[in-house]
Order: sequence, then C-alpha cells, then structure tokens
Amino acid sequence: MQKKLEQLKSYREKIEAGGGKTRIDKQHEAGKKTARERIDLLLEPGSFVEINTFAGNEDISNLEHPGEGVVTGYGTVNGQKIFVFAQDFTVTGGSLGKIHAAKISKVLDLATKTGAPVIGFNDSGGARIQEGIDALDGYGQILYRNTIASGVIPQISVIMGPCAGGAVYSPALTDFIIMVKDIGRMFITGPQVIKAVTGAEVSMEDLGGALTHNQISGVAHFIVESEEACVILLSKLLSYLPSNNLEEPPQYDSREPVGNQEELLNIVPEEPHLSYDVRRVIELIVDAGELLEVQALYAPNAVVGFARFDGRTAGIVANQPTYLAGCLDINASSKIARFVRFCDCFNIPVVTLMDVPGYLPGFAQEYGGIIRHGAKILYAYSEATVPKITVILRKAYGGAYIAMGSSSLRADAIFAWPTAEVAVMGPEGAVNIIYYNEISKSENPQETREKLEAEYRAKFANPYISCAKGYVDDVIDPRQTRYKIIASLKAFSNKRETRPQKKHGNITL
Repeated sequence: MQKKLEQLKSYREKIEAGGGKTRIDKQHEAGKKTARERIDLLLEPGSFVEINTFAGNEDISNLEHPGEGVVTGYGTVNGQKIFVFAQDFTVTGGSLGKIHAAKISKVLDLATKTGAPVIGFNDSGGARIQEGIDALDGYGQILYRNTIASGVIPQISVIMGPCAGGAVYSPALTDFIIMVKDIGRMFITGPQVIKAVTGAEVSMEDLGGALTHNQISGVAHFIVESEEACVILLSKLLSYLPSNNLEEPPQYDSREPVGNQEELLNIVPEEPHLSYDVRRVIELIVDAGELLEVQALYAPNAVVGFARFDGRTAGIVANQPTYLAGCLDINASSKIARFVRFCDCFNIPVVTLMDVPGYLPGFAQEYGGIIRHGAKILYAYSEATVPKITVILRKAYGGAYIAMGSSSLRADAIFAWPTAEVAVMGPEGAVNIIYYNEISKSENPQETREKLEAEYRAKFANPYISCAKGYVDDVIDPRQTRYKIIASLKAFSNKRETRPQKKHGNITL
C-alpha cells in the first residue's frame, strides 16, 4: 500500500504541476496566476475538493495534457458551497477539447443538481483545433448547460486571460462577467482577421479589453484592477445572492446608513433643470451606505446594483439625473431589464428610485430600436413577482413613468417625495402645446410661458393628484424613505403571486 500511495502522490504532483515550471513562470511574467492559484485564492483554505483530477490521462506516467487544461471542483466561500472551474493556460494554452469540456459540463451539472453557484475562471486560447468537431460539440455541451442552469443557480464568469471565438458565448450566457484589467480579453475575431477583412488597424485592448466591454459594449458587468481585487469582489457579490432560486438571499445584521438623514431634504434641487447624483440618495438610505453597483460604466443614466435594508438584500434600480437627465435610452433599458429579471429569478426584492423625464428622443434612438428595447423594461417589471417598492423622487413623466416600476406594472408600494412631478409630460412641453396660442399672442411670451408653467406644475405636476387617485400610496418626508422601504419589504416578504400557466413569455429581445 505504501508503494501505491507514493505512486499516487507522484501522479498527483504531475497533474498539479500543470504545464511545468517554464510555462508557469511565463504565466507569472504575463501578470497572471495559474488555475490552481486562482482557486486557492478564492476558496477557503482546505475546502477545495477536486473532481475528475486524472480525466483524459490514461497513461499517467506520460502526461501530454495534465488535467486536460482545466481544474474543476468545489469548495466554500464565506461558508457557502461553490462549484468552480479554472482553465489552465499553461497546458496547451487552456484550449478546449472533448475531455476539457466534459469536466466543465460535469461541474455545471453538479452545481445545478445541488443548488450551488458556479464560478468559471476563463483563460483559454480557444478550441483545440486538432480535435475538430469534438471541440465544437464540447462548447455546445457547455452552452446548453449554461442555459438550463440560468435562473436556477447564480453563474459568474471571470475573464482572466483570452476568451475568444465560440468561447465568449458561455460567459455571455451567465449572470455576471468580471474582467481583470490589462489581462482579460473577449472577442469573436482577433485584430488580424479584422484587418484582413476590413483593412482597419485595431488594438487588442480596444477590441476586447475590460474597459471596452464594461463601458461600450455592455458585455461585462464589473472591471477590477487585479486578480486579488477580483476575488474580493466575488466574495462580496456572493454575499448578496442566494445559492439557488429556491432559497432566500442571506441575511445580515442591520447597519445604519451613512450621513445625516437631513441631507435628503435638500438633495433634490428646486429647479427642475438642475441635476444631482442619485448615488448619494442611495448611500443615505441603505445599510452602511453600501451599494454594489452593476455595470457602473455602462449606460450611466441608470444605476443598478445590490444593497441591503435592515440586513436584507435588495436590488436597486435608479435613474441618474447627472447623465442624459436620467432619460431611458436603448442601453439603459437593456441594463435595467436584465437586472430586474435577475432579481426576480433569485427572490431579490426590487427597490426603484424614480426621476425620469421620459424615453430619450432622437433619430439615433428611433433607428436603433428604442421602442423594442424600451419595451424590455415594461416586460421585466410586469413579469417580476418579487416585492417591488418604488419611490418617486422628482420627475415621473409619460411612458417612462409607467416603465420604472409604476402601480400599473404591479408595484406593491409606491411612495413619492413632495418634490415629485407625475404627469404625461413635463410642464414645459405641456404648456407649449396646451397654451400655444395664448403664449404666441402674448406681449411677453417668455413671461407668460413661465407663469403658465408654474401654474401647471402646481395644479397638475404634483404627487397629490396621483395619491388621490390611488396610483401613489403616500407622499412622505424624504427622511422617512429608508424606514418606509424597510417596513414595506417586511410586509411583502412572503408575497405570492399566481400567473397564467404558460411555457414562457416572449420578451422583446
């Protein structure tokens, strides 16, 4: 037995050595950790259990592809069970072959069966060309499982190296993509192909770098400076999420918000054309002022992310007046809709802070399909059966008012600050239409317009009419916002809603 144990130890050491010292050194020189180092960094010490360790290696004494270029298994993060796979770039560039794909597929199957989140560290040169269609089928097997697991368990992809061609679609099917700055790359075709086809010169960073996908394409959800920072972010993100769709998010001790609640009284300017940072409102009402913002660099006219109220996770959706006046455009619509749907999948209540002047007008938006994309928000809020709490901070105009968690879309509680303006359109536009003749014939059109705008705002664009008609539950002192939200979330925590039986709806993708 002792001899066999020594042999086992020798075999395991060969597997754990990956592509060998030279390739590991090269990986480190590129500013990247190895697959096993990444797993060790993420999971609690001693918790990792590797699976399929010797897969694909029939002749263990003559290893050609140790571990088949991917390390798979499970362990714990903050006591929570997590399944994980990490592509090993030191072994054939982390290329995906049949056995490599089978190992990842098994992790996804086990995670789905046991109801545990799965995290994938992507660092691969792509399909193993010499395996031909077997490699392509391997991708297909993974993509199918990503889809089946969607809405059942949280799936998080981390891009810590190249992720090219068909490989990009597995992360795209997961819930969140984290990219490490300078080393993470995602692209369908490389710069050489683009140059050959179009003649255009493009850098790898501009094509598929972390900033590109976090700010321009919207493919990624988070950008981090280092692999260490990535692990910290992963731990924080997981702390907000349940392990699966049948569980509730974890609960923590309540923590008081930061700052003085009196600040809420003056945070919204009296002049409707002036902006303010809605993130400050969020800081003043959530536990410890902490917001884990999702897609912070993309569509900045909308702010979405996770926070806690009285220790309980909530999804925050807010219009951001500092960018495009908080209007809903194509990108913001997709950003909000996807986030609301994620929250609904995993029993996370949605708290909406509304200050929206409308859908963004213009040829670019119309030609780009703002009607189609804008409908996604309507669909997402209508479809969601989790508790939905809405607070109208200022503007609530037209179709955008309906979209942002209105009573029409079955919000469970709607509160309005005294500064709220709920109307078909803003006073400026309404007055120009309703009183066009009166203004044009006036001796002083500007003075007449301002007078009529003030009258319209006082008579129509206020929260009390909506409250009287039952569309708003209460007009509240801004300093009561946190406590109203907490009370509502507690009241609706066991909410149940039955919908017509159907296979699934047909969202306007």
